[in-house]
Amino acid sequence: MGNTSCIFCACVEQANIGVVERFGRFEKLAEPGLHVFNPCVGQYLAGILSTRISSLDVRIETKTKDNVFVQLLCSIQYRVVKAHADDAFYELQNPEEQIRAYVFDVVRALVPRMNLDDLFEQKGEVAKAVLEELGKVMGDYGYSIEHILMVDIIPDPAVRTAMNEINAAQRLQLASVYKGEAEKVLQVKRAEAEAESKYLGGVGVARQRQAVTDGLRKNILDFSHKVEGTSAKEVMDLIMITQYFDTIKDLGNSSKNTTVFIPHGPGHVRDIGKQIRSGLMEASSAQLNVE
Repeated sequence: MGNTSCIFCACVEQANIGVVERFGRFEKLAEPGLHVFNPCVGQYLAGILSTRISSLDVRIETKTKDNVFVQLLCSIQYRVVKAHADDAFYELQNPEEQIRAYVFDVVRALVPRMNLDDLFEQKGEVAKAVLEELGKVMGDYGYSIEHILMVDIIPDPAVRTAMNEINAAQRLQLASVYKGEAEKVLQVKRAEAEAESKYLGGVGVARQRQAVTDGLRKNILDFSHKVEGTSAKEVMDLIMITQYFDTIKDLGNSSKNTTVFIPHGPGHVRDIGKQIRSGLMEASSAQLNVE
């Protein structure tokens, strides 16, 4: 790999390291460049190792503390250490299988002590534990573990469906709470607006009645002072008769398909006036009794 050789010389390309043997025994490491060998003394290039960073993806299936089976996809980035390339060349026949075996051992010892939710939250801790253990072991074989990434955590499909349903139910419950709070606020504001409307309506009615009372008082006083020989009672009777006719006129103008029967005549007008005065006197008497 990356080697151009003949009987007397060999070329080691950049980002590679050569292993030189003499009569089948390790002699030295060959840096990138052109090297000349003496085959008469048994010297030759036994092999070449790449010092580039390599990536190995490992898929591990294990069980969490809450009995959920998951698959972890772990990406290991490693490289050969130049100073110990001879150990990497002679000690391990298949470094990828060795790395995979140690990753399986560490993950399956650590993950069963964690719940599924904790595993998602602490996957960096799992990667850190694998990096520490694997770094110590593979360092003795001339390999450096650069990075370990927990690329993905894949629970069983049934578990994923259940987790999604739980999440959806929680969000629906939260949405219901927010909707209830919003409706509560709307009802409170609607009640406050209705109370304010009734209050203002009452104030308007009170002011209207006060204005009517003041107007009647003023009319009675003016009529009594300007027309000699008239009493307040006579003026009041005249005003009530006038209002009576105005009421009949308004009923005739505003009524459409409704027929209203009203007894009419001078006697009836007099009786209505007596009833109004009697009601006013009874109201005044009841107010005095209460006081």
